[in-house]
Amino acid sequence: MGLERVREVAQRMEIKPNALVFTVAGTNGKGSTCAMLESILAQAGYRVGLYSSPHLIRFNERARINQIDASDEQWVEHLAKVEAARLSEPAAISLTYFEFTTLAAFSLFQASSLDVWVLEVGMGGRLDAVNIIDADCAIVTSIDIDHAQFLGPTREHIGWEKAHVYRAGRPAICADPMPPQRLLEHAAHIGADLWLMGRDFNYSGDRQQWAYGGRQNRKAGLAYPALRGANQLLNASGVLAALESMRMQLPVSQQAIRQGLAVVDLPGRFQVLPGRPAIVLDVAHNPHAAAHLASNLDNMGFFPQTIAVLGMMADKDIAATVRKMAGKVDRWFVCDLPLPRAATAAQLASVLLEELGTVPQGKLTMEVLKPESISQFADPGSAFAAAQKSVDEGDRIVVFGSFLTVAPILVSRSKS
Repeated sequence: MGLERVREVAQRMEIKPNALVFTVAGTNGKGSTCAMLESILAQAGYRVGLYSSPHLIRFNERARINQIDASDEQWVEHLAKVEAARLSEPAAISLTYFEFTTLAAFSLFQASSLDVWVLEVGMGGRLDAVNIIDADCAIVTSIDIDHAQFLGPTREHIGWEKAHVYRAGRPAICADPMPPQRLLEHAAHIGADLWLMGRDFNYSGDRQQWAYGGRQNRKAGLAYPALRGANQLLNASGVLAALESMRMQLPVSQQAIRQGLAVVDLPGRFQVLPGRPAIVLDVAHNPHAAAHLASNLDNMGFFPQTIAVLGMMADKDIAATVRKMAGKVDRWFVCDLPLPRAATAAQLASVLLEELGTVPQGKLTMEVLKPESISQFADPGSAFAAAQKSVDEGDRIVVFGSFLTVAPILVSRSKS
């Protein structure tokens, strides 16, 4: 794996950004950060293209022009251009699914007379296809253990991979409050203009409003982002730092910031559906994201019973992820997912019992998970339907673990 193949096809297609580019990398928070950037810039009157992955319901979601998903016709046109380029002389070049999609999105953006491209890295940074584009401003949202088989076993390894979205002499935002040393060293080595959370920008808030403070700008009296979750202020402050760093090339008013944060929307990220019982959808699929989910669930108040509908990929750290949810869930409805790399319901049940079914040393009063508290299902839909039959109006259902776990529930609820 590397960037040589995808870069060669991009050169054949003569892909060159004709707009300012924000690239967003990170373990978690990338989607929220991209959505807030898109929303604020749109409110400021700019024409914005957003490339993100994976999609939640429809492939079209991966590219948006002015907050509208690319049409089938647009995708087909630009996927065809990628295919023609990769097959052209002097030799055919193979591309992965993600590389193919990324080049098609770039081709679409180039043809769409945009002011800004917002690009979400798929995995890592250094060897991600998005990184063939030199960002005018790059953001790393958070660094934690995920995709360790590709990115390395520690935060230091992973931080170094993600730091490669930074460019010399250009704003390099890090919204992780405890950045790995190797990220700092790489930014210094290439001469990036590094903005650190807690040093170059920060935030404060109470129950009513919050404030951002940057190198030169301070913005007070801001309404909380429409995206739920305590970690969203961290993401929002990274967004405002990026906009402050680009203020000369891309002026944005305080009103655009207020309105953009007020109307931003991103399904599947601590999304609480209307009605009773309470239904929470969250694509959290690693320990870092599960920790945020657990904290956000605590902030919701008391519920007599919480049922979790869980489906995950087998290559994720399932054990560490479910440990973060210890004590938050009364019953687990685990399910298969429609991908070969997914963990089976039986595998998930086994991990749950191993991790939560024994008393940790020194915690003899802690409740342990009983086998009868775990039910297995063939798919998320049947697991969710059973959960609905098992709760009262005052209870709570939490659906998490993968985009593929959340998507069918979101679709079914939108039709009901």
